[in-house]
Amino acid sequence: MPLSTATTTPRAPWRWAVAGLCLGALPALLLWAPARWLASAVAQASGGQLQLQQASGTVWTGSARLVLTGGAGSDDRAALPGRVHWSLRPAWGGVRMRLAADCCTTAPLALEASAGLSRLRVQVADGQSQWPAGVLGGLGTPWNTVQPQGRLQLVTQGLALQWSAGRMQIDGRVQLDALAMSSRLSTLRPMGSYRLVLQGQGSDAPSLQLSTLDGALLLSGSGQWVGQRLRFTGEASAAPEREAALANLLNIIGRRSGARSIITLG
Repeated sequence: MPLSTATTTPRAPWRWAVAGLCLGALPALLLWAPARWLASAVAQASGGQLQLQQASGTVWTGSARLVLTGGAGSDDRAALPGRVHWSLRPAWGGVRMRLAADCCTTAPLALEASAGLSRLRVQVADGQSQWPAGVLGGLGTPWNTVQPQGRLQLVTQGLALQWSAGRMQIDGRVQLDALAMSSRLSTLRPMGSYRLVLQGQGSDAPSLQLSTLDGALLLSGSGQWVGQRLRFTGEASAAPEREAALANLLNIIGRRSGARSIITLG
């Protein structure tokens, strides 16, 4: 009785070729992912208020025009002069980023983000930058009413932010100096210069302090960032000889109480 011979049908060679092509293309796709993918992610995460327009390059190394908007349904928008440039590099458990703006940074700003189980930590390198205050008008209310003009000088020291179990903790210090500020609500130009300091010490309730550096519009206040909300109490007033020039602004930025305007948030 003749022996029967078992036959097996070889797997089609083209299937192996397609599988190999896909495996080889995946690293290349990740490496050369277009910058517009990052622009789309930033717009979605910010609710459309932060946009990277005319993006070029890749997700890892690219540039774009930074535009601030009032979000969905808003006609308010303002673009930062020049372009912003970024580079992203993988790091242990996260990513390193360097950011430079044609208008506003003398040296790139650097940060490192790392993620763990239900935890995200962002470490910001000490740095300094200067930004035009007018771009804030693109964010809509109340900035489109105030229409601030001046320079915003930002300084970070030992800054680290951590999100865990839905709570944010802050270490370090952020100092924002608003210099030679003016507004379309007042004929006085400039109105003054101001300092806002955010100070955290591993707490989920970092402190906030507002003070006047110089000028006829006097601002002061303090507060805390509790959870996802800012609780702040302050006041604004005018130097005696400048009350008429600042009356409109004082009526809008807070609740009038005699010569003062009381500012309450949260």
